[in-house]
Amino acid sequence: MNWTGKLVGAIIGSMAGPVGAAVGLFLGHQFDRGVGGIRRVSFDGVGQVFFETTFAVMGHVAKADGRVSEAEIEAARGIMARMRLDPGQVQQAIRLFNTGKDPDWPMQRELGRLREALGARHTLRRAFLEIQMEAALADGQLNATRRDVLWRVASSLDLGRVEMAQIEALLRFGRGSQARPPGTSPQASAAEAYRVLGLEPQASDADIKLAYRRLMNQHHPDKLRARGMPESMIPVAEAKTREIRSAWETLRAARGMR
Repeated sequence: MNWTGKLVGAIIGSMAGPVGAAVGLFLGHQFDRGVGGIRRVSFDGVGQVFFETTFAVMGHVAKADGRVSEAEIEAARGIMARMRLDPGQVQQAIRLFNTGKDPDWPMQRELGRLREALGARHTLRRAFLEIQMEAALADGQLNATRRDVLWRVASSLDLGRVEMAQIEALLRFGRGSQARPPGTSPQASAAEAYRVLGLEPQASDADIKLAYRRLMNQHHPDKLRARGMPESMIPVAEAKTREIRSAWETLRAARGMR
């Protein structure tokens, strides 16, 4: 059975929540079958490498500070569930997670294998880091040890500190928006919004507009389709554009911008 499309689609969709996972799974299924007007593209084993590295690195990051918290275990289980893995795949994911917990597990070598498999697919490299960051932030904390491991993951995939910081800010902003009670003042989340746009509070209105437009251009689903992103990965792009737009609206309200 060919499940590369379903796997990648569900992994990426899982970052947009259960609905995104379901959409990603469906589109991935169409991707595998080559029907519904979606062009089939061969990943040549990318899905399997992505899967194997995802859960092994997740275990390695979780154990980096000496213990795996219940929140991290639940995050891993949640990602497995949202990926709709069958029982055999779940067992494989658990084995990979446990293998990665070994301090001698060769993370750099395995990330090198992933980077080679992904090639120039920057979107998939970024998505991989987003999954790892989401799991590491399961309890809302990110200590220095886990942050250092995540930085090694990012650098191995040719992702810089600015991009890593933006990924963290996007995830925190998304969580904060969900948890924030209705009617909360926009100023309460302005600091997070600046980080999402990669700016300091001292930035000018013009800088904010420019950063917003640049990020929307990078993440807009239509732009990504034009650059070759498979349909199975579009849900995460849509989620990110919503978060970027939310950050922009927060700063517009806080500054009284038009």
